[in-house]
Amino acid sequence: MDMSMTLRHLSVFLAVCEENSMTGAAKRLHMTQPSVSQTIKELEEAYEVCLFERLGRRLHITPAGQSLLAYGRQILSLTAQAEQALHSFSRTAPVRIGASVTIGEIFLVELLQQLKSRHPAQEILSEIHNTSELEHMLLRDDIDLALVEGDISSPYLLSSPFMVDELVVVAPPSCPLAQRTSLSVQELCSLTMYLREEGSGTRDLFLQTMEQHHAAVHIAGSFNNTEALKKVVMAGLGATILSRRLVDEDIAAGRLALLPVDRVAFKRIFKVVRHKDKFITPPLQAVIQACQQHDQWF
Repeated sequence: MDMSMTLRHLSVFLAVCEENSMTGAAKRLHMTQPSVSQTIKELEEAYEVCLFERLGRRLHITPAGQSLLAYGRQILSLTAQAEQALHSFSRTAPVRIGASVTIGEIFLVELLQQLKSRHPAQEILSEIHNTSELEHMLLRDDIDLALVEGDISSPYLLSSPFMVDELVVVAPPSCPLAQRTSLSVQELCSLTMYLREEGSGTRDLFLQTMEQHHAAVHIAGSFNNTEALKKVVMAGLGATILSRRLVDEDIAAGRLALLPVDRVAFKRIFKVVRHKDKFITPPLQAVIQACQQHDQWF
């Protein structure tokens, strides 16, 4: 008989040995007695041995059965240990999070604090890159989750929204347009713009919106650092576009001036992104849930 021994065969066999009864093993395993008998028969026929002598109503284990019993106990013990190790690993394995620069400055620290408070033993590893690089890292399995504001192009990645964000154009308070209460998109073309680097979701959204309005943009510089962009604007060198959350304090303090653009909303969605084939461990699910529940603590 062409058959491979399985853990089920061993579990049934050990139960029969320990109960010294097919009926007792069936009750213990919540099986029918014929199913238990059939399982033992499969083993005996596959390996052409007799595992039990059936003398009257009693079972007597044979030398072949004794040999299988010793191996079976070791195998099932090791299986239980392996399962315990895997369960333990799924609860304690580090979670690798990547965040875009904007989300890193707005949200990541608070997220890490929440996770530390809720799961103090859980190790969280975090990195900050632009959206394009994070997409590549997910595809290479360098990170488990990415928190991004830009568009994801790979069909192998799944994303779910967790926060709405608004971009605003800011200029030095000395900028002539800073005195206006409303600007057209075309008027932004007169500004010298400093933007985030290529691959940034912030840059992509701004340029896509301007292109939709057939408005050309004069880009004088690209930076991968929000603070550097704010400093170049405060120095009077030009304007930039950033998340409102990152410039509200500077606007209120008079260090930056808001340039309201008429009938254009630079809004985007922050997303949690993962590989579609990624196994969701309990710690990974905890991170996803914390992002989805951000309005309760952020």
